[in-house]
Amino acid sequence: MKKKMLITLGVIVAVACSSLVGIAVSMNANAPKHPSDYKIGITYEEAVDLSEKPMVALFYADWCSYCMKFMPKFKILSGLYKENYNFVMVNVENKQYAQLVDSMSLTGYPTVYILDPKYDNRVLIPNSIYQNLGRFRVELDRYIRIRGILDKASNNSEN
Repeated sequence: MKKKMLITLGVIVAVACSSLVGIAVSMNANAPKHPSDYKIGITYEEAVDLSEKPMVALFYADWCSYCMKFMPKFKILSGLYKENYNFVMVNVENKQYAQLVDSMSLTGYPTVYILDPKYDNRVLIPNSIYQNLGRFRVELDRYIRIRGILDKASNNSEN
């Protein structure tokens, strides 16, 4: 009798465990698996054409686990700063961006730049800053202030 009870209990535990694993897998099935699964911002070409705003450009590779860990922060920032910046994701493995990637002299991934076509300016954001949401926001706010000064000086020189 005890043997049958233990077997029955074992079967119940096994079924319950497999059900929980199945639920956990199905809940995670829709989660992004690569940075390119996130659809954040606009294309690089669109951002260059819309050069009234600077862009925050993320250079990433789909195989990069650090890139994947960074994506939630990038998504948050794109929502907070959409009025001030165009957010752009550049997959370094995409051949259409080979020349751009080469010109940036990237040394690792993810790499984040503030690119400003209007003033032909680019600012590298080091990983010690972009990994900390608060520090990253300070840098984004700082660049907006600097750009405001440049815009004002540019307008004064035209008058």
